[in-house]
Amino acid sequence: MPSGADGPDEAALENGRLLFAGACDFIAAANNMKVLPPEGLPEICFAGRSNVGKSSLINALTGRKTLARTSQTPGRTRQLIFFSLADRIQLVDLPGYGYARAPKTDIKAWTTLTRKFLAGRASLQRVFLLIDARRGIGPGDAEIMTLLDASAVSWAVVITKADKLKPAALDAVCNDTRARITTHVAAFPELFVTSAEAATGIAELRAHIGALALPRS
Repeated sequence: MPSGADGPDEAALENGRLLFAGACDFIAAANNMKVLPPEGLPEICFAGRSNVGKSSLINALTGRKTLARTSQTPGRTRQLIFFSLADRIQLVDLPGYGYARAPKTDIKAWTTLTRKFLAGRASLQRVFLLIDARRGIGPGDAEIMTLLDASAVSWAVVITKADKLKPAALDAVCNDTRARITTHVAAFPELFVTSAEAATGIAELRAHIGALALPRS
């Protein structure tokens, strides 16, 4: 759910539900800028540290257990993965940063690809930066925030794994995160607090994404 806001109304929740009830199809996996799918539909992407729960969140949003690949080994996603959702918006799963069992040259390559994509994709409407509730904002997250500000790309923080903390501890993480994002010019002012396992905040995040998608034809 958005933290510090009243949340979406019933019409927005229903719009988000209908959007994510539509077909969600794999489009492409790109390991360099030359093979990105053409720009067209609005795009949103999910960024975050390895093991932050990106794949689990995408699967929870779409109601599909295996759309995005989850793994016990952090850093398995090494390409930009594109999905078309109901032919109204594209979802992009970015490689995680901060940890991967791979050669340093490979890590550098997909980190560079991610940064180029974030800074130069005109159809990108919103970046969702995922932050593990148990970790808070780390150095890698702060770097991405600065890059997005400099590139004038709108971004919002999604707190993941909220079910792993007691309410007081979760409130403390949310308050600290909210204070930090107020210093960033491109940041959406509210947090989305989620748990893929408990389905917390999923309907609200769907509603927010629904407002960014093309209207139903």
